[in-house]
Amino acid sequence: MAVRDIRNPVQWTWDHVRETDHFVDWMDRAARRGREARDGHPTIRRIEVSDLREVLINGLRDFGAYRTDVIFLCLVYPIAGLVLAHLAFGYGMLPLIFPLAAGFALLGPIAAVGLYEMSRRREEGREITWIDAFGVIRSPAFGSILVLGLVLVGIFLLWLMAAQLIYDMTLGPEPPASVGTFLADVITTGAGWAMIVIGMGVGFLFAALVLAISIVSFPLLLDRDIGLGAAVRTSIRAVRINPMPTAAWGLIVAVSLALGSIPFFVGLIVVLPVLGHATWHLYRRMIMPPSEPLQENA
Repeated sequence: MAVRDIRNPVQWTWDHVRETDHFVDWMDRAARRGREARDGHPTIRRIEVSDLREVLINGLRDFGAYRTDVIFLCLVYPIAGLVLAHLAFGYGMLPLIFPLAAGFALLGPIAAVGLYEMSRRREEGREITWIDAFGVIRSPAFGSILVLGLVLVGIFLLWLMAAQLIYDMTLGPEPPASVGTFLADVITTGAGWAMIVIGMGVGFLFAALVLAISIVSFPLLLDRDIGLGAAVRTSIRAVRINPMPTAAWGLIVAVSLALGSIPFFVGLIVVLPVLGHATWHLYRRMIMPPSEPLQENA
């Protein structure tokens, strides 16, 4: 049996970005059903890390404008988190509780699609309620959005499989006897620290992959007549052109979701809508409207 070359984390992430690009390009042909992608090469702006402050301020403004509606809309996320945690306890899957919580970062772009739609409509000066978040269903790009969402769900499931494998290779494969025993093993043993370090490294790779393919692709699909493959490629190009702001944004999202998950995921009621609205404004900063003069197109 041939021995495969061991790739470093950067090679691993880049290879999977390319593989995902090929996959969504193939799925795009099925999702679009003959619809033409007229704006296939959107122009990307270079932004600065300092621009993220204004992005977050605009996200907070959108949240403030529709606070009651989006809080009602986002109640489902802490409830879903508690249900998943309960299932993990009930079926002896204690080691997966943290990976399940961390998985919100991978599924966040799906959860925020309705918020993007609300921010888009607010730009147009419309009156908005939480019902308008479901206007995305009537979007011509809904098929492409659905396919990309399924891709992220697949990545989330792969992350859970990887997390279980990491546990089996370190503290496992036997399930922990109790919560106290598990926490003690994680904190006080070499195997526990190995699980933490390896888990964080692998989790970073999954998060980087999702960030690369989704940072502007979902808002772009809502905003323009563009195919799924072109939207994902534009997202990857936006990351390549703006590496430092993208990395800073990823850190902001990760820290915010971590804080929002404590305690019992309640903080996600506020964190998710603010980040969702802010992501729409980040898209507006990164992607130039078609009517503007050409500045940068990589």
